[in-house]
Amino acid sequence: MGLAFLLVIIYFIYRSNKLKRISNQILVLKSLRSQMNPHFIFNSLNAVNHFIIQNKELEANKFIADFSKLMRMVMENSQEDFISLDKEIEIIKMYLKLENQRFEDKFSYDFKINPEIETEAIKIPPMLIQPYIENAIWHGLRYKQEQGYLLVEINEIGNKIRIIIEDNGIGRIKSQEIKTKNQSEHKSTGMKNTQSRLQIMNELFDSNMTVVVSDLHPNFGTHVQIEISKTLK
Repeated sequence: MGLAFLLVIIYFIYRSNKLKRISNQILVLKSLRSQMNPHFIFNSLNAVNHFIIQNKELEANKFIADFSKLMRMVMENSQEDFISLDKEIEIIKMYLKLENQRFEDKFSYDFKINPEIETEAIKIPPMLIQPYIENAIWHGLRYKQEQGYLLVEINEIGNKIRIIIEDNGIGRIKSQEIKTKNQSEHKSTGMKNTQSRLQIMNELFDSNMTVVVSDLHPNFGTHVQIEISKTLK
């Protein structure tokens, strides 16, 4: 009887600790999501400022209209743990359009999606892909002397969705070399938060979302591969 009573106590202590841990992880997850939106908005507003400084009023007005649409989509999805891949793609396309308007002489891009993918049925954490695209543009392509190229490709591999973000920018080593001291001390908030979110979500939802960042070439370019299960809910 004493042993049974002790086992019951141990079980309830274990369960209580597990629930507290899950609750803490959910709070951290919400905090990370709330941090991403201001960071994203700040970087986008820099583009508006860019057009105003150059006295391009028409471009600035058009950019603000598209930016407002993008912010509405981001805010609508910001409180969700998962959204459809279709909604995430819509956000990425608008973001790419805006950044290409700003850095039109810096890069061209292609966005390729396997037409067989049922994008409305597949779930994905919101703002998962965008930080890696932002990093490719801001730290790789904008420092390139000649016009660069960015590829975003979404494919279906078995039971997983594979997202490739590839640029032929200056590469991670060169980018680190030319950063100022202040920039070197400030790691990309978007990418750092995304990595933390993935780690927590993998634990909470027993998923296996992965991100691998590698050099496209020893002297230039970056390759990012994101994989998510198609059955993620």
